[in-house]
Amino acid sequence: MEANHFSRLNQYRSMWVLVFFDLPTDTKRDRKVAAGFRKKLLEDGFAMFQFSIYTRFCPSRENADVHIRRTKINLPPKGKVGIMAITDRQFGMMEIFYGKKKQDTEPPSQQLELF
Repeated sequence: MEANHFSRLNQYRSMWVLVFFDLPTDTKRDRKVAAGFRKKLLEDGFAMFQFSIYTRFCPSRENADVHIRRTKINLPPKGKVGIMAITDRQFGMMEIFYGKKKQDTEPPSQQLELF
């Protein structure tokens, strides 16, 4: 199998998990819960994309499912949380702007996972 063909197939196999949320921050307790949720995302290898949007690259759908399950276990008792998995190819088609200036999308960071 030619390397370019494998790379194209891999773009459809590898996934990005996006977690976006709107959590209450009215009380000290609410802020602590929201900060704890963000901390757990970071501990599970997610990176902040925007303040309430975190992303994680996963080499396969099966790996994405593991991180989705972990996120569901850590859901806060209040607030709105969305979890979405998209292919690397779909993620790569995203257009990102800083003001009116278009930015290049960042390649996935290499992550070492120990089982």
